[in-house]
Amino acid sequence: MLAAAYVAFAFLLVICIGLEFSACRSKLTGRSCSNPAFLRFQVDYYQVYFLALAADWLQGPYLYKLYQHYHFLEAQITIIYVCGFASTVLFGLVSSSLVDRLGRKKSCILFSLTYSVCCLTKLSWDYFVLIIGRILGGLSTALLFSAFEAWYVHEHVERYDFPVEWISATFSKAAFWNSVIAIGAGVVANVFAEWLGLGPVAPFMVSIPFLVMAGVLAMKNWDENYGKKRALSKTCTDGLKCLLSDRRVLLLGTIQALFESVIYIFIFLWTPVLDPYNPPLGIIFSSFMAASMVGSSLYRIATSKKYHLQPMHILSLSVLMVFFSLFMLTFSTNPGQESPLESFLAFLLIELSCGLYFPSMGFLRQKVIPEKDQAGVMHWFRVPLNLLACLGLLILHDSDYKTGTRNMFTICSVMMVMALLAVNYCSVSYKAMS
Repeated sequence: MLAAAYVAFAFLLVICIGLEFSACRSKLTGRSCSNPAFLRFQVDYYQVYFLALAADWLQGPYLYKLYQHYHFLEAQITIIYVCGFASTVLFGLVSSSLVDRLGRKKSCILFSLTYSVCCLTKLSWDYFVLIIGRILGGLSTALLFSAFEAWYVHEHVERYDFPVEWISATFSKAAFWNSVIAIGAGVVANVFAEWLGLGPVAPFMVSIPFLVMAGVLAMKNWDENYGKKRALSKTCTDGLKCLLSDRRVLLLGTIQALFESVIYIFIFLWTPVLDPYNPPLGIIFSSFMAASMVGSSLYRIATSKKYHLQPMHILSLSVLMVFFSLFMLTFSTNPGQESPLESFLAFLLIELSCGLYFPSMGFLRQKVIPEKDQAGVMHWFRVPLNLLACLGLLILHDSDYKTGTRNMFTICSVMMVMALLAVNYCSVSYKAMS
């Protein structure tokens, strides 16, 4: 397993580099590339945002391992994860309004503080303290995915009056470096946790300096801005009306809820499935991130002018690949006949599928959901998504570990069949209404 992890990581890294050189990426041309004010503004944003991302990714590989290291039972670890998902639902609903009212800069600094406290709670062996830490992690995640982007867009348009089309260039570059940072974070986490023998809590402690630097730089270099006060009830009501009135929106929400809830369950299960065979968890995590990056590069190639594949077709392929991976996992995790290498391969395929899925889904959401209703619709999309993930983990909580894991993969396979049907109906509706 050790050799397989390093070989897979090296192989995927080579593919990533090759695809990035060959992919037909759209690049920003003209004044934006050479405009000194714009480049300085990008650097001010990136140095804070990338530090925040690095701190977030460092915590990915060893979270489950840490709870296991503290001798908590599978059922207890499940409850901690469920609390994290529940807090993500709660804070995700109010994060946009909170950020707009508190101020985007203050919210980014608050993210640094809450996430630092979340990391510090990992030093405790107390179960209640660890649950509080997961809840703070849910708040921090909500702030990470709302405050930073909102601050940038406001500054870009309102304060600096740069062309709106330059925004996509900034976020495209950020998405690329987010993948690179994720891959590097897994290696760094592995170095501190395993190579230096500091244990699974080490990556969380390494995250804290990144969070502190992000908060300090935001405080020093960023100006404050605020959003328009929006009534959460009206946003949600308008989103629900849009969701129920357009069949395509409802089908997209169904696909997202089924697909992403399965991914949340996978995030919980990959460590207990592979950990008994003593793999380098950080390198495994980096391999997952590299596979996802390969998927994103393949998406850009597939949708380029040369191949011109439709995002709906790529979405269908990604769902089909996850179904096939889960089908593999029902055999490779069969009690008494476990095959860790097959499970690892299936997990890599799931991550590759994620690299195809997220840009496809993002494109279709932009096409199908009116801009004014996107915030409200996304609120409603997240509710069944997190509820399904929590329900799946609670079912696992009440099962015997080994048979429960296999049964959970079986349930997830059925969910992917439902997602495939929804994709088919959505494709038909999309063609009929477009």
